[in-house]
Amino acid sequence: MTHGHGHQTGTAEAVPGSPQFWEEFYRARPQVFSGRVNPILAQTAEHLRPGTALDLGAGEGADTAWLAEHGWAVTAVDVSTTALDRVLERNSDVTVERHDLTATFPAGTFDLVNAQYLQSPDEAFPREAILRRATAAVAPGGTLLIVGHGGHATNHAPQPTAHDVLTALAIDSATWDVDRCETVPRVVTRPDGTEVSVPDEVTQVRRVLV
Repeated sequence: MTHGHGHQTGTAEAVPGSPQFWEEFYRARPQVFSGRVNPILAQTAEHLRPGTALDLGAGEGADTAWLAEHGWAVTAVDVSTTALDRVLERNSDVTVERHDLTATFPAGTFDLVNAQYLQSPDEAFPREAILRRATAAVAPGGTLLIVGHGGHATNHAPQPTAHDVLTALAIDSATWDVDRCETVPRVVTRPDGTEVSVPDEVTQVRRVLV
């Protein structure tokens, strides 16, 4: 589980979405992603006071590195050991934890919980349940930021909207504020060099200080 996972397919040896699938996904190339921070995270976090952060599905650690460089104490989580090795190669001052989020979840609470494109080709992937656990990991006054592929990004199947995600979180309006719940266009460059606009579904909620 990591950035952009919805666009990928597995090998014949691994069930799509399985821990083995993601390990092979990263081992296949020395670098899978661009190494640049996800823009919506940067736009969001630059307005927050740095504290503790949990990066779910950290992949090769672009978001983790950006947060650490901006004063956050970051715990990066991924199911792939290879991906987490790359996180540490990029910034050795962060904490890494290997979790199959379908089975285990990091302990503790955090001032920022970041879940960028935490999606899977496995149709049984319990994304809603994982995101509810992410909600429980937000400290008082902290922020949960969820960005997902919109439209028909994965296997041509409709993806959850930001409103779908917000509903699935089942948060109490007395103890949470909704800062964002919207579809945001993002320009991507195809392998042939052409640019296309794709939708991202952005859900950002903040636990109220009591």
